[in-house]
Amino acid sequence: MYIKKILITIVIIGLVVAAFFANFVYKTVLKPNTKFNNETAYIFIPSKATYSDVRNQLIPLLDDIDSFDDLAEQKKYTTHIKAGKFAIKKDMSNNDIINSIRSKNMPIKVSFNNQESLEKLAGRIAVQIEADSTALLEAMKDQKFLEDNNFNEATALGMYLPNSYELFWNTSAESFRNRMLKEYNRFWNDSRKNKAKAINMSQNEVIALASIVYEESKQASEQPRIAGVYINRLKSGIPLQADPTLKFAAYKLPKYKNTVIKRVLNVHMEIDSPYNTYMYAGLPPGLIAMPDISAIDAVLNHEKHKYIYFAADAKRLGFHKFARTLAQHNVNAREYHRYLTSQGINR
Repeated sequence: MYIKKILITIVIIGLVVAAFFANFVYKTVLKPNTKFNNETAYIFIPSKATYSDVRNQLIPLLDDIDSFDDLAEQKKYTTHIKAGKFAIKKDMSNNDIINSIRSKNMPIKVSFNNQESLEKLAGRIAVQIEADSTALLEAMKDQKFLEDNNFNEATALGMYLPNSYELFWNTSAESFRNRMLKEYNRFWNDSRKNKAKAINMSQNEVIALASIVYEESKQASEQPRIAGVYINRLKSGIPLQADPTLKFAAYKLPKYKNTVIKRVLNVHMEIDSPYNTYMYAGLPPGLIAMPDISAIDAVLNHEKHKYIYFAADAKRLGFHKFARTLAQHNVNAREYHRYLTSQGINR
């Protein structure tokens, strides 16, 4: 009888311990432990983050941070932090959360449009990935990288093709730059290289001209015709006389800092700069802005015609009138100048 009581007591204690253990396992490992209402919450874990850094992001998202701490310690997550963007879904358990933030780094879409300079590009990218603008700019301007890949500071912006790219949030500055080089090399396939060779231009020269074409017109349908005008001028040894290059040269001078040039004047044509295509024949030393892919392809697939001139069309803003003779061009140009004057645009 005495032994029986002992056995019953042992069984009861075992059941109590098992129940306690089961409750502990359920609470610590299996029980849903989120308190946000959205279907998914995201955390961004920086490189070299500590567990405390991760914990601070989790506290507003979890019902019971202490139970999470217990499991994180058991699973050795506290000493094996992974950087990146991670998703936590509503009603996830601690175990699911740890598995997610330990191994499921989410790719993100990194996008940029037609940035005017490496500095602005670095700033645009810095708000989308972990790397800051200073590190990005240093990577973009690294002299050895530029020399090894046939760029310099005047042409470096041309390596970055405006688009959306899938990257990880914790991508480093150097990794971002290297990925863009990979995309650039993919863009310059044999077909495009052969077309550049056919017009006797390097890839940097094509993009430099494309930047002018893009600044002249955002109309993709018109860009091949504008490109054809400039190709005709280059072949004939006629200066490009591209107004956007004058603006670019002017904006580099302290006098024009924080100003917007709406009308190109004779004074701008007197600026002594290699980007002044009224003063110097041929292409400028680099691009004046980041062109769309459409403008690059417009140069490579330029329209073959005999136009030498074009002027903005006052009756179809955003488009241009083209001319083969200077006399006809002057008529077109005067019409547009009258329009500018009527709108009070004098500089």
